[in-house]
Amino acid sequence: MAVSLTDNDDDDDFSETHDINVTPFIDVILVLLIIFMVAAPLSTVDLPIDLPTSSATPQKKPDKPTYVSIKPDLTLAIGENAVKRADLVSSLDALADMSKDKYVFLRADKVVPYGELMGVMEILRAGGYSRIKLVALEAPPAAAGPAQGAVQP
Repeated sequence: MAVSLTDNDDDDDFSETHDINVTPFIDVILVLLIIFMVAAPLSTVDLPIDLPTSSATPQKKPDKPTYVSIKPDLTLAIGENAVKRADLVSSLDALADMSKDKYVFLRADKVVPYGELMGVMEILRAGGYSRIKLVALEAPPAAAGPAQGAVQP
């Protein structure tokens, strides 16, 4: 509560001012800012995967995407947690925010053979996860020419 120290007719009583004290509000905002600054980097996936590039238009990323990654040594990971191929579907089912109708974002290193990528997609499909999106890096506009291995007329 704030008081005013101005000269009044009555010298013994201080009159109250009715202003809002914003100091606690600013303290709360600063604490929330620090929490979000610390938590934001933790919500990204930091597996060292060399993704291929794509010239497709990027789509909006959901709030909490579920990433399944195929590393160069052909091991699998959900987010940053390593998982065996046999346990892939059961590990996805165990996630609290995962359901069969949500998208699974599949990331694969450039050196992963196509057959291995298709094998993981088949495991996901057999487990009921048919909504799969492939993840790639955005290609710069100059590099968005014909695909590698395409025949030029």
